[in-house]
Amino acid sequence: MLISNWGIKVSATLTTEHIAEELNQIGSWWLSAMDDANRFCGEVDAEGRANTNANVGVVYYSRILWFFATTALHYQNQSDKHSLYLQYRETAEHVFKFIIEHFDDPVDGGAFWEISAEHQVINGKKQTYAQCFCIYAFSAYFELTQEQLAIDKAFSYFDLLQSHARDFEYRGYIEALDQRWQPIDDFRLSEKDLNAPKSMNTHLHVLEAFAHLHKVAPSERTREALVDIIDVFVDRICYADPVSVHHFHLNLFFDKHWNCMSDAISFGHDIEASWLLWEALEILNSNELMNRYRLVVLGLARSSLDKGIGLLGQVCDEYRHSANYRDETSYWWVQAEAMVGFLNAFKLTGDAAYLHASQAIWQFINDYHIDKAHGEWFWTATKDQAPEDKNPTYKAGFWKGPYHNGRAMIEVGRLLSKVQAS
Repeated sequence: MLISNWGIKVSATLTTEHIAEELNQIGSWWLSAMDDANRFCGEVDAEGRANTNANVGVVYYSRILWFFATTALHYQNQSDKHSLYLQYRETAEHVFKFIIEHFDDPVDGGAFWEISAEHQVINGKKQTYAQCFCIYAFSAYFELTQEQLAIDKAFSYFDLLQSHARDFEYRGYIEALDQRWQPIDDFRLSEKDLNAPKSMNTHLHVLEAFAHLHKVAPSERTREALVDIIDVFVDRICYADPVSVHHFHLNLFFDKHWNCMSDAISFGHDIEASWLLWEALEILNSNELMNRYRLVVLGLARSSLDKGIGLLGQVCDEYRHSANYRDETSYWWVQAEAMVGFLNAFKLTGDAAYLHASQAIWQFINDYHIDKAHGEWFWTATKDQAPEDKNPTYKAGFWKGPYHNGRAMIEVGRLLSKVQAS
């Protein structure tokens, strides 16, 4: 039993075997959520009950595609996982077909934002965030299947973003355009977001998508776009903490000139950006860029470690400067990304504090997020759910797929194997 830096007894062992088992559990739950037509309905509640009337978002569906394609690829060369590989690959094929049939805009290109349960377009806006999740998913599906349509669609969406959403004057990407790629007044991803023309969150997923597109189909244009988005992310979105030279954070919302419009630190995004930035640099395979941005990558991880850890070892949600308040609420995606980010920082530095942090988070996930009765992970930790809340936020739906926790299990397993080998 390990005692973490925060005095927490860690009994949920962080091993490649336990991580692989949880990946299997996540995948099994999602397979069970498919209907008889091999489709995923728009929402499944915390107890596994399907809401067949719920609208369906393209971000949700593209995240499902990414998970099944990537996990199939993960299982491809594991002889004891051959049946799972075939099942996951077949599921990815069904999901890809559904996206092309129901979300792909045959007239103006790109992906619609939202459709009804009956597959009618509800909102056809072209959100940059959503186009990037499709590029990410199509790239993964192409890597698995080599299907030409997948990479053609990935490049089609990529080119549309370059033509319509990229801001060549002030740099970066505009948040959203209407269905015909014309200017729009409401840029927001969701009602809780500021109505800002540029955001950290969207640019983080532009980075993620372009990195994987360049990985599976490298070209001069993908390289240029990836190098540029890394530079924009570090130059415009990241900032050094004025108190500590070892800490970096991310501003969250901006006007078109990159003036900051936000007041908060999002610890989950800080640590997620740390490892995604490093992954993109590894894909570019440039020692010059790795050396240039290593300080930022580790600064984002260090600030999350020093400032973002809650009383039970979890990574807290956010800190608001104006209120001098840190919200310790735990969201499933934050813990998933933090496990990866801290393990990546441990691999880069050898600092055991990062390994201890990942181990403590794994304990927290097992204690408070994994639903032992109904499967999958709770949106918020059980300790954060009010007693009177009889219907905690859905297990599957518009904003929750198998992407964060499923990806974390794959990446944590990969990182643990590398650490053990070294």
